[in-house]
Amino acid sequence: MILRLIARRLLQAIPLLLGVIVLNFFLIHSVPGSFLDVMTADQQVTDPALIEHLRVLYGMDQPLWQQLLHYIGSVARLDLGYSYRHNEPVFDVILEHLPATLLLMLSSLAIAVLVGVTAGVIAAVKVNTWWDTLVSAAAVLCFAAPSFWLGIMLIILFSVRLDWLPVGGMTTIGADYGGGLAGQWHAALDVARHLVLPAVTLGLFYAATYARVMRASMLEVSRLDFVRTAYAKGLTRLRVVLAHMVRNALLPVLTLLGVQLGAVLGGSIVVEAVFSWPGIGGVLFDSVMSRNYPVVLGILVLSSLLVVLANLAVDLLYARVDPRIRTEAS
Repeated sequence: MILRLIARRLLQAIPLLLGVIVLNFFLIHSVPGSFLDVMTADQQVTDPALIEHLRVLYGMDQPLWQQLLHYIGSVARLDLGYSYRHNEPVFDVILEHLPATLLLMLSSLAIAVLVGVTAGVIAAVKVNTWWDTLVSAAAVLCFAAPSFWLGIMLIILFSVRLDWLPVGGMTTIGADYGGGLAGQWHAALDVARHLVLPAVTLGLFYAATYARVMRASMLEVSRLDFVRTAYAKGLTRLRVVLAHMVRNALLPVLTLLGVQLGAVLGGSIVVEAVFSWPGIGGVLFDSVMSRNYPVVLGILVLSSLLVVLANLAVDLLYARVDPRIRTEAS
């Protein structure tokens, strides 16, 4: 049953998250320096007594293994610690910026899957034609181009030259949308206009991979017996492609989608920096530079949890597409 599959995946996620916490904890604390060193270097705190008091207050005087056990216990209570720099709990800091990152991730994944699958189907149906060559060349270009370079080029073209879309940010500064339903609609449109360039920048990179995988999968499926049987029944080529071939060819794309979700989150950090998108990317970079380790650990833990949940969703979708998975799960 599907519920059994969900329970098994959630149980498997517990040791995985524990391993992520332990590994990241030791990696972060192996870096020299702490937030107290940053504060003393910036002349924010100069009193030795106050520095020692802060060290004891935040448990930095304890052995590293004891700090790890304390942090694991805090995470089990859904307490990710306290941000020294933001002066508020880490969970609140992440929740303030996580919606923007999730919006960018989901939008870019939608673009990647839609463009990649469509391009792969066209290349497979028009194999060895100029359509196939065009899709292959575009896929190589989008895959080889760095995200930050592609983002800058799109800004120059659509924002500077054509003045069609905003340069960066998530909303127009100082915009008055008004009240009521009309105001909410104008606010949503404003966010959508700011979202286009960063979502396309991040989505095109992964669309290139999906296009190549979909093309290869479509060509493999086209040689199977059930496709020849469908043609023998007199079905049109369009119906065979859409109703029979695409559904079976999607399985490798879904598998790849689940694997790449963590990479999409990492890529969104670079894109957020290019477009000044107010997601967790800027918070993570600032926390690393200021040695704000609780925020860094909190973002890594929540990111791992999001990847686990997203892979669970992909498993459920996989079971929906492939009846054999449903049979094994039951």
